Amino acid sequence: MKKNLLAIAVGAAVAFPGLALADGPTVYGKVNVSLENSDVDDGTTSEDTWELNSNASRLGVKGDFDLDVANLKAIYQAEFEISVDDGDKSGQTFTQRNIFGGLEGSFGTIKAGKFDTPTKKAQGKIDQFNDIGGDIKNVLAGENRVSNIIQYSTPKLADMITLNLAFIPAEGDDVDADGEADTDIADTTSISLVAEKDMFYGAISRDTDMVDELVADSTGIESLDITRVAAGLKPGNFELGALYQLAEETEGEGEDSSIVVSAAMKIDRVKLKAQYGMTDGDQSDEEVTQVSLGADYKLAKASKVYAYGTQLEFDLADEEETIFGIGMEHKF
Repeated sequence: MKKNLLAIAVGAAVAFPGLALADGPTVYGKVNVSLENSDVDDGTTSEDTWELNSNASRLGVKGDFDLDVANLKAIYQAEFEISVDDGDKSGQTFTQRNIFGGLEGSFGTIKAGKFDTPTKKAQGKIDQFNDIGGDIKNVLAGENRVSNIIQYSTPKLADMITLNLAFIPAEGDDVDADGEADTDIADTTSISLVAEKDMFYGAISRDTDMVDELVADSTGIESLDITRVAAGLKPGNFELGALYQLAEETEGEGEDSSIVVSAAMKIDRVKLKAQYGMTDGDQSDEEVTQVSLGADYKLAKASKVYAYGTQLEFDLADEEETIFGIGMEHKF
């Protein structure tokens, strides 16, 4: 079914490039491919590897259409990751990304399916190295795309504020690790308040009983309560961003505090960027840090080439990973 859908989408893109028909879907996507050298040093051995990476390249269809009820629209999206490097990811040609159906009207937006949580979206565009080796998901929890999520978003209030309320039924999983199956309608929640106005962006979010793949271990499901605060400014050709996060074990006393700061400057077609991220675990005594530097060169509005370097350090494990990469990104 997924293969047929994507085949139709590709056919439409070839036959009608850049064309979105009335009441029909828009075909879109992104190809982001990079050649990277990764050097991992654990204090005893060092492994140097060259790789061609696909960096969450994607293909999707999305759209909306008017319903018979006044001022009410149906909305939909079906987005899949594609592997540009080898055409295959874990044995699959396409893997699911954001997929949902919903309704939109003067009351706001309701959607349901599999998509990024409000907390993940709360980062805004603070992550200057999103989808490549310097991604903030390497140092902090909360970067979750979840299944069975239902979300309501208010219309923009005072022309700047949006409230996002999402809940996820566990469908029998033990998300809070208390030894009992969770079957309620809102076993996990994710809420954010976002403010955007001119050059300012700000967000605060809260997840409860959120299963996070970054911290899940082999002993079973582990869930977190996550509080995130993010802010960004874009004065002229400059971009500044900062994020603070506290992630607490739902059942337990473990707590991680994280910070991310980023900056970028545009000079004609060139964008220079830098980013620092750190997570400190109070019980594990593990400190993870990541420093990234890079430059983008715009070839066109939707196309660029880039180069970057990032260093990821795990203090307790005495492990260090250094990545240097060059790549290109084309959006369509």
